[in-house]
Amino acid sequence: MKKSINILVVVMMMVLGTNVSAQNKNANNIDDSKIALQGYSPVSYLDLGIAQKGLKEHKATHDGLAYYFTSEAQKKSFESNPKKYLPQYGGYCAFGVSVGAKFRVDPNKFVVKDGKYFLFLYDLEVDAQQLWITGNHTELVEKANMNWTKLSK
Repeated sequence: MKKSINILVVVMMMVLGTNVSAQNKNANNIDDSKIALQGYSPVSYLDLGIAQKGLKEHKATHDGLAYYFTSEAQKKSFESNPKKYLPQYGGYCAFGVSVGAKFRVDPNKFVVKDGKYFLFLYDLEVDAQQLWITGNHTELVEKANMNWTKLSK
């Protein structure tokens, strides 16, 4: 009987863990490594307006995701107010979200506006950052916010 209970507990933990992982992947543009922003510093985007790869010695965890920073000072800034530094739409392409889809991003393609930063897809066929810049920022944000409610679940 005790063995059956132990097995049941292990199975339940696995199911719950899978569900949490799936929720993380739906709401955040991550792979199995659970490294946010492909290792780029969220503080560099917002405070400096540049894309910088973080360093493993300056790592912080927030909501089960790893964030990397270029310095201990950046890490402390993030830890004091992580919500301020989180990417819009879980780090998915902002233009993609505005049209109801989730796309991976090029971490070097971003826009900082109104105290937030937006990341974009960039490949041989699509420069979503350019599409965003030439569009109406306010309207695109409204559409993306509306779509994100569904896409993040």
